[in-house]
Amino acid sequence: MRYTERLQARIAATGSRLCVGLDPRPGDGGAAEAKEFLRRVIGETWQHAAAFKPNMAYFEALGIAGVQVLEELLAEMPKEVPVILDAKRSDIGETQKYYAQGYFSRWNVDAVTLNPFLGYDSIEPFLDWEGKGIYLLAVTSNPGSADFQRQTLADGRSVFELVTALGDRSVAEGRKTDVGYVVGLTNAAGVLERVPDAPLLVPGLGAQGGDLASLAGAGRTAPDTINVSRGILYAGDDQSFEARAKAWAEKIAAAYAG
Repeated sequence: MRYTERLQARIAATGSRLCVGLDPRPGDGGAAEAKEFLRRVIGETWQHAAAFKPNMAYFEALGIAGVQVLEELLAEMPKEVPVILDAKRSDIGETQKYYAQGYFSRWNVDAVTLNPFLGYDSIEPFLDWEGKGIYLLAVTSNPGSADFQRQTLADGRSVFELVTALGDRSVAEGRKTDVGYVVGLTNAAGVLERVPDAPLLVPGLGAQGGDLASLAGAGRTAPDTINVSRGILYAGDDQSFEARAKAWAEKIAAAYAG
């Protein structure tokens, strides 16, 4: 089963496009506390999750123990839920080969985020992994996405369309890995209609202020997932992780139904 098919099946089974971001903030309890915290999050939210997305930065901030926590949690993840490792790696092909082996073979995650700005040869080591996926940064959720990604070229295309052309090339070549894109909800206006109908990983909802209305009527059929991290992990209300995840999943489903 290809990655897109597995993700599509998960969305169909749950009725949810929610991607639960796993971003443990370093605290006084260190890696051990983060591990137990995330175990609770995963245990309470997995039934409402289309995917989980651990962010490497938060685990690396905890040192070697944090990376070990991530490795242990990956081994414990519910098998029904795809895992997208948010690593945003970018390097020359030889180095990328080892990133791909580490993430897809050793850790066995289902998908990885990549920075594509070193070009096609830098993503090729990730393209021949059966059943796996990658998400290329196309239009990120931060204001700085206007500095490069949304700039207009002389031929009328935007820079992010050069990124999506890499995915089109991989399809034309019949590569085994599915290619999707990161498109921030905060900057999606005028972008979604120019992005191929490939899986999107959509950050920017919740604490970042993205508007779900921008997804309505986009006519997309690919298994897009919408990430919520702080809105579930650190909402600061009296609700459980499960209640927050269920509420966000329902809001997202309503937006897509519209």
